[in-house]
Amino acid sequence: MAKLNEKYEAMVVFSVKNDEEQIKALVEKFSDLIKANGTLTNVDEWGKRKLAYEINYESEGYYVLYNFEAKPEFPAEFERIVNITDGILRSAVMLAK
Repeated sequence: MAKLNEKYEAMVVFSVKNDEEQIKALVEKFSDLIKANGTLTNVDEWGKRKLAYEINYESEGYYVLYNFEAKPEFPAEFERIVNITDGILRSAVMLAK
């Protein structure tokens, strides 16, 4: 029997080299991707924050936390798409409590 949906959270740090419209477009792109493959329960935009250390010579990033429910196969696909998308500094997907 296939496993039912699990709760996940994904933190994505966008590059601030992009302008606000490009960042908003990427936030919406990943929201739509989650909606197409599960249930998006919350998008929490933390905004621009200083990074603990430089990534690709950038000292700030735009943080967004996605909370969603999906089948166990989807988080790996989400990470794959995030990792090949330009304008992303870091990301992490984990099981939510």
